[in-house]
Amino acid sequence: MNHDSESFPLSYCLTQWVREYGARTALTNEAGESLSYLALQERVERLAGGLYAAGLRPGEYAMVQMPNTFGFFIVFFALLRLGAIPMMAMPNQRERDIDALMALARPVAYFIPGDVGEHDLLAIAKKMQDRYESLRFVVRDGNSRPSEREVFMLNDLLGPECPWPTQNARDTALLLLSGGTTGTPKLIPRTHWDYFYNFSASARQCEFSGDTVFLAVLPAAHNFTLASPGALGTFQCGGKVITSTSASCDEAMPLIEKEHVTHVALVPPLAKLWVEGREWEDSDLSSLKVIQVGGARLEAGLAKQLIGVLGCQLQQVFGMAEGLLCYTRLDDSLETIVHTQGQPLSPDDEVRIVDEDGRDVVGGQIGQLLTRGPYTIRGYFRAPEQNASSFTEDGFYRSGDLVRRDERGNLIVEGRIKEQINRCGEKISAAEVEEALSALHGVHAAVAVGVPDELLGERICAFIKPKGQSIDPALIKTALRECGISDYKIPDQIETIAEWPLTAARKIDKRRLIAIATQQASEEPASR
Repeated sequence: MNHDSESFPLSYCLTQWVREYGARTALTNEAGESLSYLALQERVERLAGGLYAAGLRPGEYAMVQMPNTFGFFIVFFALLRLGAIPMMAMPNQRERDIDALMALARPVAYFIPGDVGEHDLLAIAKKMQDRYESLRFVVRDGNSRPSEREVFMLNDLLGPECPWPTQNARDTALLLLSGGTTGTPKLIPRTHWDYFYNFSASARQCEFSGDTVFLAVLPAAHNFTLASPGALGTFQCGGKVITSTSASCDEAMPLIEKEHVTHVALVPPLAKLWVEGREWEDSDLSSLKVIQVGGARLEAGLAKQLIGVLGCQLQQVFGMAEGLLCYTRLDDSLETIVHTQGQPLSPDDEVRIVDEDGRDVVGGQIGQLLTRGPYTIRGYFRAPEQNASSFTEDGFYRSGDLVRRDERGNLIVEGRIKEQINRCGEKISAAEVEEALSALHGVHAAVAVGVPDELLGERICAFIKPKGQSIDPALIKTALRECGISDYKIPDQIETIAEWPLTAARKIDKRRLIAIATQQASEEPASR
């Protein structure tokens, strides 16, 4: 299907797909239940009508914090159909993160899963309703009916067809979440036009087709899983998306065999676990054609292992929810696929690699990545101060990545210049962790660093200078959870330090701290 994305907003996409692929299967879950494109549209229309009847209106924001289920996609498309703006939250985010996002965007609706699980999102939602008058209602998936009258059940919100919204393809369609370096959440406004290009051009580049069966194991709220090419790219081609709430090889690999999955997207730490899992997991993976790996740099050794152990094509993906996407091409040489992160998606993507003074580097030198292009944003949502530092005067986005080009024009990611920890593909602000630690009783000062880790990519190590008494790592972690810190931001390793190692400029020597953390972990694994 090759539509002119300038002519219609994303709210019309599902209608177009139904015209092309109506009876074909769009979604299948772990239980084997399926929805055709037509059945998906029918549920979307009923929910959009119910939300409209409940008072949700075009242009209003709605937070979506749901796992990879039918409910996620029904809610996502219903909000687009209504003309409301979905703002993506990750399933593993907790009170502190959710509160910050609520304060920033003031959504009127909050969609959460039905299962309480380890963390009660319903309790968090009730707190948000108490704090924010703008949050008019909470919508919960599942069948367990809550007693709270302000909480709607997804299956009960059914209504007649709602009016079609008046939208422009250049209007904001959704808000994606950006990994932060300051502890302040950043939301990324993606327009109908640029996001359509994001997933449709990616689908063409990655050679998706009506035979594509995409397994979504990473959170669907991630740009990688949602639209690079992800689920939306699969729908664009008439393929099928398999939703999985677990990424473990014990559960995902049997799904690959059962559903004849052709494509899956992973982050490097998960890819490593899948390679190791093949030592005992013997599902038939012969249907798997391409495994995409992104979110962090993939080491060449692991890249070769993936190809050998999983027996399929590897495609490296480097990009950001802010826009720029780079892919290794499927016909690239093995050397290019293993050792680089590919080339930009669009011929109109502009990439500059500059030194500390903003001058373009020469040859294959390492520098900071600046980018501008047709699907890259020009500013964060309601963040003027952040925009002043993240964008140049002529509209280039400063990604914070350190990269270089090889002689064929492929980008190679060498690291980052920002104070950011990349744990399992999640970008975590060191400053946010430090701020939370410093507020705890008994903590005089704290510094968080990312330490290379075979399993996690980077683990979070917190160095704490105590106020006289000793520090109990277990109690520190418990205290952080009680403060509402999301689990994936809790330090994996906590060390006590009497004096900070300093550089010649009298700044804290974080390289030295990383070395100390590595040594301590090898000598005292119990401290992790």
